[in-house]
Parts: sequence; structure tokens; C-alpha cells
Amino acid sequence: MTEPREPRLLPWSGPEGKPCYLITDDDGGPVSRLADTTESTQLSMGAELLAHAHDLLARAPHSELRYLAERLTEALADALRVAESRGRRLRGLN
Repeated sequence: MTEPREPRLLPWSGPEGKPCYLITDDDGGPVSRLADTTESTQLSMGAELLAHAHDLLARAPHSELRYLAERLTEALADALRVAESRGRRLRGLN
């Protein structure tokens, strides 16, 4: 008998901002693939946003800095969720 896997934290929130989890025995299912693609997109967007921030910070008006700070906050939240999800899956491999 195999031990049940820990549910995967998905890279999006459900209604009311609550975390979503996936319980599956198959790593290659459609929801897993969508989650992998979403995580990759979120991390890429965060990297692009960070590069933009470096260029903008020295010369940006305050209104643009606020917008940038809000987007960076969102990107960081996404990246932390991806890190938590991947960390949980890595612990499950040991």
C-alpha cells in the first residue's frame, strides 16, 4: 500500500482568497499541467517586473512607483506560493 501524497498547493486562490489544493495520484494530469504552466508564467512575470522596477526606480513619478509597488507585491505573493508548493512536493520525495 502506497502512502498518500500531500495535496499540491495550486498557484491560484479560490473564492474568498483561500488557497486551492490538488489531490491526485497522477503528476501529469490536466490540472497539474495547468498549475505548472501558471507557476512558470507567474515567475516569468515577476522577473520581468523586477527588471522593469530596476529601470524605473531612479526616475519614476510617485504615482508610477505606487503602481509598481502594488504589482511587485502581487508578484512576490505568487512567487512565495510557488516556492511553498514546490517545497512541499520536494519534501514528499524524501
